[in-house]
Amino acid sequence: MTTLLWSLAAIVILGAALYQRASLLVFTALAAVLLGIGHFLGLVGPITWTLFAIVFVPLNLAPVRRALLTAPILKVFKGIMPEMSQTEKDAIEAGTVWWDADLFSGKPNWNTLHNYPTPTLSPEEQAFLDGPVEEVMKMVNEFDITHYDADLPQEVWQYLKDNKFFAMIIKKQYGGLEFTPYAQSRVLQKLAGHSTVLASTVGVPNSLGPGELLQHYGTEAQKDHYLPRLAVGKEVPCFALTSPEAGSDAGAIPDFGIVCKGEWEGKEVLGMRLTWNKRYITLAPVATVLGLAFKLRDPDGLLGDQEEIGITCALIPTDMDGVEIGRRHFPLNNMFQNGPTRGKDVFVPLDFIIGGPKMAGQGWRMLVECLSVGRGITLPSNSAGGIKTVAAATGAYARVRRQFKLPIGKMEGIEEPMARIGGNAYLMDGVTALTTTGLNLGEKPSVISAIVKMHLTDRMQKCLIDAMDIHGGKGVCLGPDNYLGRGYQGAPIAITVEGANILTRTMIIYGQGAIRCHPFVLKEMTAAFDKDKRKALNDFDAAVWGHVGFVFSNLVRSIWYGLTGARFSSSPFSDQTKRYYQQMNRFSANLALLSDLSMGMLGGSLKRKERISARLGDLLSQLYLSSAALKRYHDEGRQVEDLPLLQWGVEDSLHKLQTSLDELLDNFPAFGGLLKFLLFPFGKPMKRPSDVLDHKVARILQTPSATRSRLIDGQWLEPHDSNAVGKLEQTLARILAVEPLYDKVCKAAGKKLPFMFLDRIAEQGLELGVLSEEEAEQMRVAEQGRLNAINVNDFDPEELKAQRPAAKPSADQAA
Repeated sequence: MTTLLWSLAAIVILGAALYQRASLLVFTALAAVLLGIGHFLGLVGPITWTLFAIVFVPLNLAPVRRALLTAPILKVFKGIMPEMSQTEKDAIEAGTVWWDADLFSGKPNWNTLHNYPTPTLSPEEQAFLDGPVEEVMKMVNEFDITHYDADLPQEVWQYLKDNKFFAMIIKKQYGGLEFTPYAQSRVLQKLAGHSTVLASTVGVPNSLGPGELLQHYGTEAQKDHYLPRLAVGKEVPCFALTSPEAGSDAGAIPDFGIVCKGEWEGKEVLGMRLTWNKRYITLAPVATVLGLAFKLRDPDGLLGDQEEIGITCALIPTDMDGVEIGRRHFPLNNMFQNGPTRGKDVFVPLDFIIGGPKMAGQGWRMLVECLSVGRGITLPSNSAGGIKTVAAATGAYARVRRQFKLPIGKMEGIEEPMARIGGNAYLMDGVTALTTTGLNLGEKPSVISAIVKMHLTDRMQKCLIDAMDIHGGKGVCLGPDNYLGRGYQGAPIAITVEGANILTRTMIIYGQGAIRCHPFVLKEMTAAFDKDKRKALNDFDAAVWGHVGFVFSNLVRSIWYGLTGARFSSSPFSDQTKRYYQQMNRFSANLALLSDLSMGMLGGSLKRKERISARLGDLLSQLYLSSAALKRYHDEGRQVEDLPLLQWGVEDSLHKLQTSLDELLDNFPAFGGLLKFLLFPFGKPMKRPSDVLDHKVARILQTPSATRSRLIDGQWLEPHDSNAVGKLEQTLARILAVEPLYDKVCKAAGKKLPFMFLDRIAEQGLELGVLSEEEAEQMRVAEQGRLNAINVNDFDPEELKAQRPAAKPSADQAA
């Protein structure tokens, strides 16, 4: 019994030390005390003390540890870890880590999350949303743009330029608006809820492009020339990165520039002769200044002894001879300006490089850092804004539309997809708020930007499919009153651009996250290739032994959390959200542990095991999405009425995380079964959102309330002629207002009347003397709105025919 008690005490005490991440010295001291007690009890003899001394004395004597242990490990590490190329180093080191590092740590500090400031709009930013943003939406008819005109009207283009929509990121000193990332997000959300063409057109110049690159890297002369012109719309920018041979693998672009001498404005200057072939470039057909990414070469050594200088970014006026621009792509009937650009042997001075000649070869780092910002705003905001408006429209439609004598929104089959729309709208808005909070603080979170781009566009697409299923023919039949069709068609565009989602999930999120977010891996890699051998050994020693402690700590945490369901882990609140925080503690420890096991067992081949990498990335991603929803709930005052929306979003995300974790363990290279037993000894804890929760969320979408208003806050819901969703919102209010009047007529008539032809029911109510003329008029107006809501557009057959282009003459005719 004494041996058992001592053994249990040793396990508990040393396990607690590992759980709390005690230092090596503290752990050694505790182990020594326990051995001393065991010696006193006659349980520990000389052999045990000898083994203890052999292991722990070298570990605690730094010079001995470095010579006997760290140096051989470093040698092996350098042998199996190929030295990174400069491009790989730039990609890994670009940007910053932020809350994602906490989630990767196995020990998230929830107070850190909730102490991040709540994002707010300045009076100037709010006035812009209430004024110019709403005004330009009134000028836009999405159906006319996508079906007839193939472009925004010229007066809309001019309005956008005059009101500096393309200058939200440009500083005020250059004439821009200098809005915060949060304000940019809210502008794009509002625009996206009305017109994907409008949102895309505004989003791109404020994302990855010449404006962003110039402000961070441009020379003073470049800034002074271009930024004021960009701010007032005298220049329309685009950025050309993607080539036919290099889409998501942007580092493989074949476009090139050769350093050479040439004539420029009558003088011989040192410059570049550029050749490129780009596609999918938004705003390219109308751009006046082209940001161009290419690989610069210096075969004659005019800049130095480096022949392959690397990826470089330059600004090219599009009216130069040799620049081909103006043709358009046709992206799924979403008629934003998008097209190819080409050039062959176009000579420009070296001064056209963004940042000047000194920035030659620095383009990849520039792009990755700026993409970390733009990718975190534009597409996630467009997705969140679109789904917020879809949530409003779907809830209203489901309450107005009736089948089988009741609103379709009361059918359980409809409640299920409607809950997905509402829960995702809540979560996605929270994600954009948290992400732009980081950007407001000056972060450039490359891993987080990949997460939010991939997962919000994915959720947006799935929500649009759900909305189409609920709307049926109303969503299928295009026309001025269809508010879903073009968004549904265009969803794959967002999935594809700025890093295709498949590649982002399988390679980028975890590929960057494992190195950037891990507290020790990047330090180990950096130390391994340090030219200063003494410094390399010292730095590697600190990192590798810290890493060892980190692994054992997360092993203990994962086992303990599995046994206890994480019930004793920390949570910042003791309300209904407590268990969410505790389960996220558990999954964070699982992520950290499995990451180290995967990297240790697979080494460099992990990047080729894309499905393992994808599932590890899913764990990090869903932790981030869940934490963003919890942050939103807290920032909005922990409104109990909003709890169903929060619960749906978090439970859905954590269930998705658990599914990926389960699949990861099923396909783990070794010990998957053992790991599953250790991590889930009593089964998997997370269930998908229940039917009861689905019902609550669906009811919120259909019933005007403070909760519903918070869910769709910021979207344009004015009943304007060009806003079908706004008119539907108005109809919802009118239908709810006349339902009691309808009940009065039914009661007076002595029977349940069909809820249709409300104008006739109004007349019947007048005849029965139970309605006033004013009440009858209410029913007539509601009936007109009801018919508009459920009817679809139809056309003269000739109106639907597209004009064929004139036939090109044959070679003989041309001759």
